[in-house]
Amino acid sequence: MIRKIEAQALSDAIRALCIQANTVLPQDLRDAICQGREAESSPVGQAILGDLIENYQFAESKGLPICQDTGMAVVFLDWGQDCHLVGGSLEDAVNDGVRRGYLDGHLRLSVVGDPLRRVNTNDNTPGILHLRMTPGDRVDITVAPKGFGSENMTRLKMFNPSVTQEQVEDFIVDCVSRAGSNPCPPVVVGVGLGGTSEAAALLAKRALLRPAGTWNPDSFYRAMEERILERVNRLGIGPQGLGGRTTALSAAILTQATHIAGLPCAVNLGCHVTRHAHTVL
Repeated sequence: MIRKIEAQALSDAIRALCIQANTVLPQDLRDAICQGREAESSPVGQAILGDLIENYQFAESKGLPICQDTGMAVVFLDWGQDCHLVGGSLEDAVNDGVRRGYLDGHLRLSVVGDPLRRVNTNDNTPGILHLRMTPGDRVDITVAPKGFGSENMTRLKMFNPSVTQEQVEDFIVDCVSRAGSNPCPPVVVGVGLGGTSEAAALLAKRALLRPAGTWNPDSFYRAMEERILERVNRLGIGPQGLGGRTTALSAAILTQATHIAGLPCAVNLGCHVTRHAHTVL
């Protein structure tokens, strides 16, 4: 049986998620920041992590943004194939939700309508939509606002298939090293391996959604994530780039099949407020 989803219901859900994601830090990141403070050896680093904790607690209690850069809204929709959207178009519903979320939530409007002419759209639309069809009759929605201090640190490398695993890991760690304080560390390291260039970039963005403190279910890639996280935290960048061992909170790798002649590797960094909120219709 086909289930009908009203465009207004989708829009309302995205509106709420835009506000929630910008004002309430997910519990996994709260836990990771608290654990980082306990393990941090630098007094300055400890103090900064304490400030970050105070900041997200205050933001939630007052309904204020966790960060002044409330980002560009990235919307992930896993659309059940037994659902039919009625009452409007998909993109219109998504952008209406983003528009109302940012305006009603008094969130900073940071989107320009053209990359070169740079005129602000004044409502933070359009959002970035990633849609995939899934079995069933439910719609999973995740809104992940992405600030550009971290987004600007994104890197992509098209490796030859002869590359060694160590060289891939070196590239990922070097991405964090080159980024320094720009992405507001401690960061979340999202890595996409395989596919094509654009597929690897999307994998890296999706990797940021995996809860901090969890690991890849494949033991091969879990060991790789553990090595990367350990190496990154030996860089000495520390909280907000002022030194310490807590440079990253998590490292997550997502993979997919690729061509025999290549090995795309994308790295997308999330800041210490790698925001995302989720609901199901």
